[in-house]
Amino acid sequence: MKIKNQPNSFFILFFLLVFTITSCKNKKNGINQIKSSSDKEIRIKYAEKLNTNELSIKNTKLYSFIDDWYGTPYKYGGIDKNGIDCSGFVFKLFEQVYSIKSPRTTTELYEVSNEIKKKDLKEGDLIFFKIDSKKVSHVGVFLMNNKFVHASSKKGIMISDLNEEFFVKCFYKGGRLK
Repeated sequence: MKIKNQPNSFFILFFLLVFTITSCKNKKNGINQIKSSSDKEIRIKYAEKLNTNELSIKNTKLYSFIDDWYGTPYKYGGIDKNGIDCSGFVFKLFEQVYSIKSPRTTTELYEVSNEIKKKDLKEGDLIFFKIDSKKVSHVGVFLMNNKFVHASSKKGIMISDLNEEFFVKCFYKGGRLK
């Protein structure tokens, strides 16, 4: 009897080995599919927020970063998910999305930027504001269609529109890091 069971055991072991190898391959492909669909979800989500079509959202690394931080509360001097200020957010964004070590404060960011006219702003350019101040006091990152991402003192990380009355009044200049 043992001799008859040995071939069956061999086939069962062989089947399990083949099944395990193919299921690992499918899992790997599944991960790639999930990442692709995640990129697609990011494109769809931010195309809607930016009033554009899905194909216009090309830098999914940028929008995934924004998505990860969206809603993080504002905290003056903050630099993590417990709270972050506007220049801290720009610092993190440039470091993680563009691999650029930028200055940490709004004033320093302004000082190392080349001025860009509002009509010439491109995705990733800086937007500077003077809010209740004679000096630059707030910074955000331009996205597209007059939309920009920033750390709002009331709502945390969010996307706003440059055409909103408040931002029209406070807008100072656009800038691109030198």
